Amino acid sequence: MGEVKTQERMLMKAFAEKVVIVTGATSGLGEAAALKFAREGASVVLAARREDKGQAVLQKIEALGAEGMFIKTDVTDGADVQAVVEKTLARFGKLDCAVNSAGISGPVLVPVADVEETDWDALMDTNLKAVWMCMKYQIRAMLKRGAGSIVNISSIYGYKPSDVGHAPYCASKYALIGLSKSAAVDYGQQGIRVNVVSPGYTHSEMIDPVAEAQPEFINAVVNRYSAMNRLGRAEETAEATAWLCSDAASFVNGAVLPVDGGDTTRLY
Repeated sequence: MGEVKTQERMLMKAFAEKVVIVTGATSGLGEAAALKFAREGASVVLAARREDKGQAVLQKIEALGAEGMFIKTDVTDGADVQAVVEKTLARFGKLDCAVNSAGISGPVLVPVADVEETDWDALMDTNLKAVWMCMKYQIRAMLKRGAGSIVNISSIYGYKPSDVGHAPYCASKYALIGLSKSAAVDYGQQGIRVNVVSPGYTHSEMIDPVAEAQPEFINAVVNRYSAMNRLGRAEETAEATAWLCSDAASFVNGAVLPVDGGDTTRLY
C-alpha cells in the first residue's frame, strides 16, 4: 500500500521518471536546478569538478527521495563530457533533459585592449566551447529517442553590453545565445528543444562575497538594474529552468527567458 502511494506521488510530479544532467551542479544556479528537478521526481546526474561539493549535493538529492549520480567532470575536456553522457545512459538508459550551467566570470574591470589572451581563451573554453561539447553529446543521446530538452544558462549580458571591463564575458554569453538558437533550429523538427535562461544579478558564489565586502556596490547595482530592488535567488532561476525543460513548455524552442527582476525592461 505504501509503495502504491509513493508511486502515485511520483506520477504527480513534473519530472517523474525523467533523467536530467546538470553541469556546474555543485553551487549556485546549477545546484538549485539539480535540487528542483529532484523535488519534481527526476533522476539527476551532477557533473562538476569539485567532488566534495558534488557528493554533498548528491546527499541532498537522495534525502529528497530521488535518484542521483555525481560524475567528476571538467566541462572543457571533451572526453569528460562524453563520459558524462555515456555513464548516464549506462545507469539510467536515457537522457531527457540537460541544463548546462557551468561557467566562469573571467577578468573583471579589464578593458578590451588589456585582456590577456590566456584569460580570453579560458573564458571562451568554459562559457562557450564547453557548452557546445556538452550539447554535442547530449543531443546525440536525445536523438535516439526523438525527444529532449536542453537549457543553457547565459546572462543578462548575453543581449546587452555590461559596464566597462567585462567584454570577454559578454562576448561569451552573446555567442552562447547564438549557439543555442542555432541548435534549436537544427533539431526542433527532431523533437529536441533548446532554450536559454538569462539570469540577472543573483545570489551566488560569485556575487555573495562581493555583497559582503562591498555592500554599497551591490546596493548600487540593485538600485540601477532591478525593478524589484533586490538580488535574485538561485531557486527562482531554477524554477524558470525547470519550466523550460518541462512538457508545459512543449512549444517553446529557441527562446531566451530573462530572470532578472525587470532589468530587461530597460532595453525597450
